Amino acid sequence: MKLDFKKTQKDLYLPPITPVVIDVPTMSFITVSGQGDPNTSDEYATALQLLYGLSYTIKMSHKEVLEYVVPPLEGFWSVDDDSYRGGEAIPDKSKFFWKMMLRQPEFVTPAIFEVAKESLERKKPGIDTSRAMLEEITEGLCAQVMHIGPYDDEPRTTSALHAFILKSGYLPDFEDGREHHEIYISDPRKKAPDKLKTVLRHPIKKA
Repeated sequence: MKLDFKKTQKDLYLPPITPVVIDVPTMSFITVSGQGDPNTSDEYATALQLLYGLSYTIKMSHKEVLEYVVPPLEGFWSVDDDSYRGGEAIPDKSKFFWKMMLRQPEFVTPAIFEVAKESLERKKPGIDTSRAMLEEITEGLCAQVMHIGPYDDEPRTTSALHAFILKSGYLPDFEDGREHHEIYISDPRKKAPDKLKTVLRHPIKKA
């Protein structure tokens, strides 16, 4: 049976539609960072191509080690504005800074990652694999909720998440690089906008 993190770690990937508190463990990701409107930016499209290219190169090259499902796309989102606290509606999406990510199984070492980069460069000459990083990320204490619906409706769910955080005796904690986090459970190419499932996660601390 293939390893599927969505099934083995449902607390991380399939939270309820009412907010919950979670302590997120350290995990390994391939990441690509950039800036711009995800709907129109060539940089964003290239980042996704790079993430999936490297992730599937590793998956297909190590079937004898582990059969697994490539996890869902994730992203940290921010803007260069001290008033932004994650999840608010941003009229000008070109202001977004993002770090897009795909989680990797534990066997993926820096050496395996470098081999995958070399392999992808041979298959797709001209692709810039130097933008991709293999990172261990520890989010720690967070609150999260499942948003169901279009991406542009996320501020509604984010407001409910923020209210839950305060009511539960916590404060949002967007310090030291902690950011608004989204996990895209649904494929927007296959699901109607009103059926999309997206995990919204915010870092918190005790009030």
